[in-house]
Amino acid sequence: MDDGAAAPATPEEEDAPRSDAQRIASVRATLARIRIAGFKSFAEPTVVEVRPGLTGIVGPNGCGKSNVVEALRWAMGETSARAMRGGEMDDVIFAGTATRAGRNLAEVMLSLEDAEGLAPPPNHEQPELEIIRRINRGEGSNFRVNGKEVRARDVQTMFADIGSGARASAMVSQGRVSTLIQAKPEDRRQVLEEAAGIAGLRARKHEAELKLRQAETNLGRAEDLLGQLDTQRQGLQRQARQANRYRNLSGLVRQAEGEWLAILAARADAASRLAGDQLAAARAAVRAAESDAEAAAIAAFEAEQAIPAPRATEATTRTALERRRVETEGLEAEERRARDALDAAESRLAQLKRDLAHAEGVLRDADTARERLTAEAEALRAVETSLPGRRDAAQAALAAATQAAQAAEAAAEAATIEAAEAAARVQSAAEARNAAQARHAPAAPGRHRAGPAPGSAR
Repeated sequence: MDDGAAAPATPEEEDAPRSDAQRIASVRATLARIRIAGFKSFAEPTVVEVRPGLTGIVGPNGCGKSNVVEALRWAMGETSARAMRGGEMDDVIFAGTATRAGRNLAEVMLSLEDAEGLAPPPNHEQPELEIIRRINRGEGSNFRVNGKEVRARDVQTMFADIGSGARASAMVSQGRVSTLIQAKPEDRRQVLEEAAGIAGLRARKHEAELKLRQAETNLGRAEDLLGQLDTQRQGLQRQARQANRYRNLSGLVRQAEGEWLAILAARADAASRLAGDQLAAARAAVRAAESDAEAAAIAAFEAEQAIPAPRATEATTRTALERRRVETEGLEAEERRARDALDAAESRLAQLKRDLAHAEGVLRDADTARERLTAEAEALRAVETSLPGRRDAAQAALAAATQAAQAAEAAAEAATIEAAEAAARVQSAAEARNAAQARHAPAAPGRHRAGPAPGSAR
């Protein structure tokens, strides 16, 4: 962000007075070049060399002359988007045109020469400084000096030491002259401080005042924490007194609990004696119940001795019933097989009928072909005298058609024989089904007569 993400300098470095090298650098440091990339109208990287003497940028209105000055002010630490003629700081990034895509990054680099002692450590011994400010769309901007990330305040203070800065009077932009003429005494004082080279000291004074106010705030917070700790100490003293009282009461409670446990032990002894008496009575009742159970077991044994005959009858009846059930299942399975064979025979008969119909159609086609061939033979006889070669070919075709007709007749006869065999198999399957039904019919009365046997056994 604009405040910089680098670690702040130590208090000794910030509060130390300017050295001789810094004072000399504040006089000698000069701007050598400006490199602009992706800033406003500068879509491509552009380098502006600042030569000794007077350097000017000339061009028509709208060519981007003011953008160079704004890039310089932005790299010096300008934080106001309105001063950059935009609604927010992301507006300084090249937004694109009809023929060129926009950018998501803008960067301005300032090169200073003879600047040894001007920058804060660790760059205070570098004679040349490269100050870079870079902004990513939606992420904010940061500052780097010779590749090391620094705070925006460090950059602003550094430029204030050389009598310059984003809002210095030396940066004369549009309408700036009239503003200086109509300036208030405070603004004129700022111009004089910049001319005297003490603007950096004023910035350091302001920062020291901020730190002093922060220290006073911390001191007030420390006093508040001291009051809170005193309140906590008083609460802990009350808790200590309550703990002592609790220990005393705990001794009394333990003594009372011992007496109560002694009373409970006496009651438990009395209850144990009463339980012993009840146990003796219960054992006597158990012995009486055991004698009754033994008598009942003897009676049950005698009853079981009388049961074998009905059980044998029941077993015989169950065996006969199971045999009838097995026979019934066998008959049902045989009936299912007979039905399956009958269905297969019927489907085979239907297939044979379709084959017979196909053979009859083939036979009809053969008769038609024979008639056609006979007509062709008569036609061939008519032209036999003039075309003997064609007559021989027709005779050969007639012989082939005759053989085809004979083959069709043989196929029809084979289909007829196969249909007769299928009909015979269907008849045998029907006879097998009738026989199975006849064997199955007498089994039902027997099963009906065997039904009451288990009920009688029960």
